[in-house]
Amino acid sequence: MNAVARLPAQPIKLYGSAISGHVHRVRLFLSMLGLPFESIELDLRQRASRTPEFLARNPFGQVPVIEDGEVTLADSNAIMVYLNERYASDPAAWMPRDPVGAARVQRWFSVAAGPLAHGPAAARVMALFGLAVDPTETVTRSHALLAVMEIHLAQQPFLAGPSATLADIANYAYVAHAPEGGVSLEPYPHVRAWLARVEALPGFVPMVRTPVGMAA
Repeated sequence: MNAVARLPAQPIKLYGSAISGHVHRVRLFLSMLGLPFESIELDLRQRASRTPEFLARNPFGQVPVIEDGEVTLADSNAIMVYLNERYASDPAAWMPRDPVGAARVQRWFSVAAGPLAHGPAAARVMALFGLAVDPTETVTRSHALLAVMEIHLAQQPFLAGPSATLADIANYAYVAHAPEGGVSLEPYPHVRAWLARVEALPGFVPMVRTPVGMAA
């Protein structure tokens, strides 16, 4: 577990759901930084993120949201950047300061918000919520992404370089849980080795597994 430069005055409040990979990113990074936090579970099936009280915290009605004293912040990647800059003892370890290193992390933030969200994450949502949608195209997109990641991770141990960064935290959960959306990881040994390296990091905490798709 990484040492922190300082601790918050009180535990950080994390609003979200245990089944959300976006929420897991923040929970995982909080754990890796050793920061005290309080999880406030929202029932997404009951549209708890659409209540007036929650929309006052995030008008987009999405989780996660954190409250750190007077700071209220939404968006998982933005929250991780905030936590890193405010609390990490060595922020450059998770978010490189050189132009190329920073750009590489940002690139994988874009992957997390684009191909990952519309591929493995979307396939999992279809299975998890029993949506009456043909998943074929989404599963195909998922394998296209994983094929790119497989080639990339054959050349280096982590997404943005030789050591773990926020890029890995942002992409871990929905790749690890891709089988829940019917997306097999068997054809991708380098991706699976990368997942194992993330899981071996100090402070790692897993996301709850749901019995759907290939995980049923």
